[in-house]
Amino acid sequence: MSKRHLTKQQQRRIRRNQDKSRAAADRQRAEEALDAGEFGPEQNGRITACFGSQVNVEGETGDPGPVRRCHLRANLPSLVTGDRVIWQDGEPLGVVVAVKPRNSELCRPDNRGRLRPVAANIDCIVIVIAPLPEPHSNLVDRYLVASEHQGITPILVMNKSDLLDDGNRTALLNLLTDYQALGYDCLQVSAHTGDGMDLLADRLDRVTSVFVGQSGVGKSSLLNTLAPGTDTAVGALSEGTVKGTHTTTTAQLFHLPGGGEVIDSPGIRKFGLWHLHPEQVADGFVEFRPLLGHCRFRDCLHRGGEPGCAIAEGAISDHISSLRLESYRRILQSLEDGN
Repeated sequence: MSKRHLTKQQQRRIRRNQDKSRAAADRQRAEEALDAGEFGPEQNGRITACFGSQVNVEGETGDPGPVRRCHLRANLPSLVTGDRVIWQDGEPLGVVVAVKPRNSELCRPDNRGRLRPVAANIDCIVIVIAPLPEPHSNLVDRYLVASEHQGITPILVMNKSDLLDDGNRTALLNLLTDYQALGYDCLQVSAHTGDGMDLLADRLDRVTSVFVGQSGVGKSSLLNTLAPGTDTAVGALSEGTVKGTHTTTTAQLFHLPGGGEVIDSPGIRKFGLWHLHPEQVADGFVEFRPLLGHCRFRDCLHRGGEPGCAIAEGAISDHISSLRLESYRRILQSLEDGN
């Protein structure tokens, strides 16, 4: 009888199951050692990267403190980069025993459509766009709504400004101007030439930021320029689709020379807001706020066609951009569609 050959998918599934079994056994041994008092005293720390059932934890001694790989206690909720935790050191790995409440969090949909946090305790969301891949204002608006909902300061950064040309310059600069008119901080930079990087570094000084945006806009290149020596992977654009290739696979926290911290998040092309109610989405559009509550009907959702809608009238009088109103309505539709 000939030997049965496994497909690559079957081999990957077997490896995943073996890894899960090893991780479960390692965690059980860590639990037993913890109960036996074999770990050091409790100390404060911060998660700098997550790897399934294990995390990297930075201690608070030193600037920055030492980083240790740790197990997670079985009773802990799902943790993310940026979480502040209590941990105990040991050999070969430490163990995280508790997590502190989050001040803020950024969530994204996973590949099954479920909402998952990717970063915690952040002060600033840096929304990165570029001439290529072509920016989508609706994705920018989704990030802005998320930041407004969480009370996190957003900064819109156009990287690769050296790629502006006669074919895209007017549209892209108008895009930035529109957001600046709404009160958002907008910067033009180039990680390649260094233009504008000093201004960006000043904005990120002494705060914890998270970089978000489509794959291929140069988030990792920005980080490598801001903090030389981090050497995060840089991906090229796919020639066939002009979309970026994913290079960051897990959110990681890096320290900047000026004292700030940056969490480099996996690039995503889709950002769901279905965890928000329509009223919360509308409130996330800052120019809507003066008109909210002034519609003829209290339950007006500003879809278009409702009589006496103050938001629609604001668009007619040019107090609200028709493009932003359309973007809001697309997000509203996505809530119903679950994406």
